[in-house]
Amino acid sequence: MVGESTFSATVIDPLTLVLAAAGAVFGVLADRFAVRWPEHDEEHPAGRAVDWRTVATAVMGAFAFGLFGARFAGVAPIAQIVFGAWFASLVVGFAIDLDQRLLPDELTLPVIPIALLLDVAGANPLVGTSLVPAIAVAIVVPLGMWLLSVPFGAGAFGIGDVKLLAGVGLMNGLVRTLGGLLSGLLAAGVVLAILLATRRIGRRTYVPFGPFLIIGALWGIVTGG
Repeated sequence: MVGESTFSATVIDPLTLVLAAAGAVFGVLADRFAVRWPEHDEEHPAGRAVDWRTVATAVMGAFAFGLFGARFAGVAPIAQIVFGAWFASLVVGFAIDLDQRLLPDELTLPVIPIALLLDVAGANPLVGTSLVPAIAVAIVVPLGMWLLSVPFGAGAFGIGDVKLLAGVGLMNGLVRTLGGLLSGLLAAGVVLAILLATRRIGRRTYVPFGPFLIIGALWGIVTGG
């Protein structure tokens, strides 16, 4: 198991920069993939042109892949594979949620059993021996967020967000999940306030929450919670 000190500082080296550049390209491809899959409806027609969402997903891809290079270069190969695949799925989910306001089960559900197996095997450097707290936060946080959203009506906090947070809890552990959630909530509050103030959205406009949760999940790894 990799010690906590491994994650105490971000390492910026040529590999990290190369991965960040590759992540930006992957983000653009993820955006182009999102305009075709899953099947679109009339509210979200397929074939959207390149726009601000493309740029946002490219930045997210650079951030995710750069973070992987900076924080996971020295961990066990199995952890590298799992976290690399998870980060890629987060970038794709970010793109799809921005495009369609949807987090597909194909991206969120597989993370839960795979992360649980990694935790039980003691191979997750972010969880280590803190298996029970990781499982607890993977259950309590998404359930609590969903229950708190019920008075605001259907769609205030989607089931896709619940599944996403369950995986985040098992991947990031207790402290990083809570810290990342707080960061995501703060980011969402700032962005929504700006959009409301500039009248880009109204009070009844539905804004996808998944992208903010994804940003928070990655930021929780940067800060260590």
